[in-house]
Amino acid sequence: MIFELQVVFGLIALLGALSAALIRDSYGKLIALGILVSGVLPFIVDRGYLDVAIAAALIAPISTIFVLMAVRRAEP
Repeated sequence: MIFELQVVFGLIALLGALSAALIRDSYGKLIALGILVSGVLPFIVDRGYLDVAIAAALIAPISTIFVLMAVRRAEP
């Protein structure tokens, strides 16, 4: 992978991790976790684990939808 892209994707992953750790809102935390996954996914592809990358790309949005539905029901 090109070095500049590695730096950019690494910064995206770190930004997602820091914002997930600092944000208290449930919806904001899910968005931050999505940013974290989008930063980590290119590194998984670069290593050659395409099956893991496809599974993560399919599972992450679906699980986010279910968590959003659960959070929405829990709030009054």
